[in-house]
Amino acid sequence: MKLRRSLLYMPGTDWRKIEKAATELNADSVCMDLEDGTALNRKEEGRETVVRALQTLDFGATEKLVRINSMDSGLADDDLDAVLPAQPDGIVIPKVRNPNHLKVIHDKIAGYEHRNGWKSGEIGLFLIIESARGVVFLPEIITATTRTRALIFGAEDFASDIGAIRTTTGTEVLYARSKVVTYAASYDLQAIDIVYTDFRNPNGFRADAQAGMTLGYNGKQLIHPNQIELIHEIYTPTDSEIEYAQRVLDAHIAHQSTGAGAFELDGKMVDMPVVRAAEQVLARAQASAQG
Repeated sequence: MKLRRSLLYMPGTDWRKIEKAATELNADSVCMDLEDGTALNRKEEGRETVVRALQTLDFGATEKLVRINSMDSGLADDDLDAVLPAQPDGIVIPKVRNPNHLKVIHDKIAGYEHRNGWKSGEIGLFLIIESARGVVFLPEIITATTRTRALIFGAEDFASDIGAIRTTTGTEVLYARSKVVTYAASYDLQAIDIVYTDFRNPNGFRADAQAGMTLGYNGKQLIHPNQIELIHEIYTPTDSEIEYAQRVLDAHIAHQSTGAGAFELDGKMVDMPVVRAAEQVLARAQASAQG
């Protein structure tokens, strides 16, 4: 399991922030942003800065991603032609709504892989779902390319697209937020949760992050380094959770050897959904320890 608890955005034009993110912050994934994080009149500067970072910085275990501009912007081809030769780990695609766009990007990346002798399929795609059309056509979007590693839900743009008003409770985006994580799970993809914009409010961030984890998300988009440690804490199982999960699995194995199915543990009935949940806890714990 590749850990993607934290996906931290960095402006594509800010060398100092990118360098710090690569070498000091210990985020699971760093996304150098050529879209919203780079002003329209600085796109070329952003591309040059991102390429320089990919070519010269040691990101260590941190996954290095680039968010390009949307396919409808007219800028995406130039973004890809600039950054692909520097071989990022993945491309983050915003405003995904047309499966055919993904096929074009897939083929473009395949061409670079073939010409450079790179391993086929190694550059992944991360799809931001942030429109009504994106949510409605999730099956077609997911199956358009085999490169997809994760679905990312963009609540702010989604709310704007459907005319909703953002609230602290998030009920206006709950349907789409739930649908994105459900479809990700059904296609064995990871799901990355919404941005929490008030980075000076750790209590609000914690509540929002825990809500996403409860829904089944694997991690969260971050906009500030001070959110990294907290999100790693939230998505890493506690010692008591690990201990209980191990007891569930041990008891399951013991009961299976006697031909029993469901069984009682600590006064509660344990069946296969509980066993699978315990397996997921242990898998997350192991990945966190290795990461």
